[in-house]
Amino acid sequence: MFFKLIACNVFFREICGEAAGSRHVFDMEFTEKGEHAKPEVLRESLQKRIDAADASGKAYDAVLLAYGLCGNALAGITGRSTRLVVPRAHDCCTIFLGSKERFKKHFQDNPSRPFSSAGYRERGDSYLRTSDVYAMIGLGKTFREYEALYGGENARYIMETLNPVRETGKESEIFFIDMPGTAFLGFAETCRKEAESEGKAFTCVRGDPRLIKNLLNPEAGGWNAGDYLVLEPGEKIVPVYDWDQIIRAG
Repeated sequence: MFFKLIACNVFFREICGEAAGSRHVFDMEFTEKGEHAKPEVLRESLQKRIDAADASGKAYDAVLLAYGLCGNALAGITGRSTRLVVPRAHDCCTIFLGSKERFKKHFQDNPSRPFSSAGYRERGDSYLRTSDVYAMIGLGKTFREYEALYGGENARYIMETLNPVRETGKESEIFFIDMPGTAFLGFAETCRKEAESEGKAFTCVRGDPRLIKNLLNPEAGGWNAGDYLVLEPGEKIVPVYDWDQIIRAG
């Protein structure tokens, strides 16, 4: 099959590795990591790229998007004449971990936990990424905003719950996802040393490229509906704001 693939460049190594071993043919574009800082800008950029693919005259079987919902950047995105395929992912962290279930396991108790990976180390100035989940589900407010809504005592409880202090007494940590294909680069150890120098806790877990692999290499029957949303031409991505479905067609 012939696919147009649009991806964040933090996945560059993983995507190129999977594409090299695939039977399928790809036209690929990568966006800059920094575009995530402004979801509305990323949304506009992605839609323009999808529209250009639609207008290219090339017979793509589908446009593949290697993104999570990413602070609502994918909300409203549509393929006007081509199918879209998108992982059911809150953000790129879910994709690095290989499933929404692993994301929930590691981030449910602290969705704002900063994380990093080899792709984050290599791209741009900041080596850390903060999960978008709080903002997406309406929990990324300040103390004053919560106080105005729920009162002082409830606001303090919400802030303490959303920003737990670890038993070590450290208020922050770095969560590093070490992907199998890039572990040799040694970024996990570099990140550990930097975390220690900044007085932060450090956790390293092994990543899993399965969401990238299966996005680029669908089974004979297509993409697994539990892991991917497939939109027919004209359908739009609609956020669900949960831990399981995440996005739906609308």
